[in-house]
Amino acid sequence: MRTVGLIGGMSWYSTLEYYRVINEGVQRARGGHASAPIALQSLDFAEIRECQLAGDWERAGAILAQAGQRCESAGAETVLICTNLMHKAAPAVERSIGVPLLHIGDAIADRADHEGWHTLGVLGTRWVMEEDFYTGRLRERGLDALVPQECDRIEADRVIFDELTQGVVTEASRRRFVDMITGLHESGADAVVLGCTEIELLVRPGDVDVPLLDSMRAHAEAAVTVVLADSAALSA
Repeated sequence: MRTVGLIGGMSWYSTLEYYRVINEGVQRARGGHASAPIALQSLDFAEIRECQLAGDWERAGAILAQAGQRCESAGAETVLICTNLMHKAAPAVERSIGVPLLHIGDAIADRADHEGWHTLGVLGTRWVMEEDFYTGRLRERGLDALVPQECDRIEADRVIFDELTQGVVTEASRRRFVDMITGLHESGADAVVLGCTEIELLVRPGDVDVPLLDSMRAHAEAAVTVVLADSAALSA
């Protein structure tokens, strides 16, 4: 099997889910005691959050780039950034490593293509919903991307950082997110991307009558494919 590198800790709650989903996928495929070869760099999210609030994306990119290099030094043949928002630093990571970066936007687009979805609602932090590094990646793949109205973007961002990334899940926030998802569907989205890796802790498929695309799961399952692929298949 091939080793994947995970740049995690942003937050550790979602990194835990990455680790679980990747290992479950490998065990299902291989059986027995099989588990995935993983090189994990778990960062201090407090330091990354300081960079976000200060708008110091250069420093944040340097921190993630160094983590990517440590993953590669530990044997990783592909690297993942285990967060949607910090794909804002994906170019810095890609420049710093000699192995491929498995971009979460591509994993989402591949899943949408497989399901036949052409228009995706995007729900995440304000940076994810409002900046081109994320929705632009989806549009480059031929997908239309819709985002909620501004008041909902503000509230989604607040819930993510004040609650979900600190392990807090409330019924009131679940109801608000369900309303946002329903609104995006009514605006024309074939499915709604849970574009923050913690949202799946809050909203489950049974909570809404709308197709959901869990970004964390799509990304982690794409990593399973990499782990199980042989070199010839990946280079073909």
